[in-house]
Amino acid sequence: TVFAPTNPKQRNETNAINKAHNLLLLLLFFPQLMEKKEQTKPVAVSSPSADATDDAAAIGRLPARRLRKRRCALFCFLCCAASAVIVGVVVLVLSFTLFKVKDPTLTMNSLVIERIDLDFGTDRSRPLSINATLDADISIENPNMASFRFGNSTTDFYYSGETVGVAYAPIGKVPAHRTARLGVRVDVLVDRVATQLNLTMGLLSGTQLQLTSYTDIRGRVSVLGVYKRDIEMMLNCSITMEVSIAEQQITGTDCLATVK
Repeated sequence: TVFAPTNPKQRNETNAINKAHNLLLLLLFFPQLMEKKEQTKPVAVSSPSADATDDAAAIGRLPARRLRKRRCALFCFLCCAASAVIVGVVVLVLSFTLFKVKDPTLTMNSLVIERIDLDFGTDRSRPLSINATLDADISIENPNMASFRFGNSTTDFYYSGETVGVAYAPIGKVPAHRTARLGVRVDVLVDRVATQLNLTMGLLSGTQLQLTSYTDIRGRVSVLGVYKRDIEMMLNCSITMEVSIAEQQITGTDCLATVK
C-alpha cells in the first residue's frame, strides 16, 4: 500500500522525483524504439511495370522533341520563303512603276535672230554675204526619280543640205522631276551656199530661207545604281526665216524629237 504524502511540500518533491525517473527511462530506451521502427518500415521496391512505363515515356518524348524541331525549322523556312517572294514582288512592281526609267523630253522653246549682217560684195562667185547669229532655247524635262546626266552636245544648222553653223553645249545634269534649259548661240554663215543671183535679187523685196537644225544629246539615268539606261535624244527642226533689207525674223519653227 502506497501512502500519498499529505504534506504539500512532500507532494511536490515526490512529483519531481517521478518526472526525473520517467525522463531517465525515455533516454535509455529511445534508441531501441527507433531501431525497431526502422526495421518494421516497409522498403519501397521498384515495380518492373513502372520502370517499363517510364522507359516508354522517355522514348516517346524523343520523337516529340524531334517533331517539334522539325516543325520549327519548317516554319522558319516558310517564313523566309514568303519574305523572299514578297520582296521579289515588291521589287518587280517598283521596277515597272516607280523605278522604271522613262524617256526625257527635249523641246526647242524658242529660236530668235540675235543679229544679222547683209553685205553685197563685188565678187561674182559670192555676190551676197548673209551672216546671222541665232539664239536657241532648248529644254530637257526629266520625269525620272533619278538625275539625268548628259555629256557635251552639239546643234548643227543646215541650209540646202550644207552645214552653215554648229553650236556646242557643255555637260550637265537634270535633277529628278525637273526641267533644265540650255541656251545655245550659233553663228550661221548662209553666204557659204547663197550664191544664186535670184536670192540676191529677192532680198530687195524679201525672201524666205529654209534652215534645218539637228541636236544630239547623250546621257544616262541611274536609279539607285541598279536600274541604268543610256539615253540618246535627237531633235530635228525645220526653221523658216524671213530676210530682207528692212527686216529679218523667224516666222516658223517645226521640231520633232526622238529618244532611243
